[in-house]
Amino acid sequence: MSNAPTLPAPVRPTPDAGDRRGMVVAVAVGVAALSFAGVFLLWRVFVDTLAGQQVENAAFQGALYGQTQLWRVAERVLDVVSVGFIVAVLLAAMLIAVLRRRWSLAAQVAVLMIGANLTTQVLKKWVLYRPDLGVEASYGNTLPSGHTTAAASVSAALLLVVPPRARPWAAVLGAGYTTATGISTLIGQWHRPSDVVAAVLVVLAWTAIACALVALTPARASTATGALRLSVDPPPTPATMRGVVAGLLIVGVGAGASAVVALSHTWQNLDDLDARAEEVTAYLGGAAGVLMASCLAFAIMLLLRQAAASRLPRG
Repeated sequence: MSNAPTLPAPVRPTPDAGDRRGMVVAVAVGVAALSFAGVFLLWRVFVDTLAGQQVENAAFQGALYGQTQLWRVAERVLDVVSVGFIVAVLLAAMLIAVLRRRWSLAAQVAVLMIGANLTTQVLKKWVLYRPDLGVEASYGNTLPSGHTTAAASVSAALLLVVPPRARPWAAVLGAGYTTATGISTLIGQWHRPSDVVAAVLVVLAWTAIACALVALTPARASTATGALRLSVDPPPTPATMRGVVAGLLIVGVGAGASAVVALSHTWQNLDDLDARAEEVTAYLGGAAGVLMASCLAFAIMLLLRQAAASRLPRG
């Protein structure tokens, strides 16, 4: 009788693992498609129509009130964003993925950051256009915002690569940094609100694509004491996930409601948009729209990332 040690049977995915993976991929692809559709809708409503241009021009002019004081902070936020900054964060995020032995994740981060920033430039310069409808401050198409795309893609990349327990807080920081950058572009009159929201949607679309790739990547296996097991990092606690997602959703929905009220008011007063009250209302409504887009987008990114990572049961 042989005394050779018997290795435990390898842990295999449950029968429904494939269905779960397919569901995550389908949802991610759906989010990407809806995000790109949202970019087109924003352009169609706010750039390609006279009323949309008038409403956003009111928000553009509203940024002049209090600009001197606010710009001192906004300029510092925007000075951080540059090509060198994007490259540095891309390399840092890929390095984090490599150090965690997530080789495929490093490639997915590159897909996210390069795809999002390249898409924004292509859309802004060669696909979308701004018709001259006689609205002042019409200096060509600026949708989507390059600065906001850079800030949001950097934040989304870190959300992808940090350890699971840090993901909720990465989402919170990402939403905050994206909002700060987006509103800073409004303060400096570099962009209009639709430009910023469109940029967030571009990044959301590419993050969803990256999460779909994560879900399609086989789980990493490692050996320990001769047994084959699926290697996973400790996930965030359910209470933390619920609290962060709920917080982002509450802030996002509240900001969205404020943006809708301001937008509706401005849209109904197109003949009086030169008044200071109307310009300030449009401006504050645009800022609320930026906050809404950032919070809701990062809540969705967090959920997608977590779903993609938990596509297989623990070993």
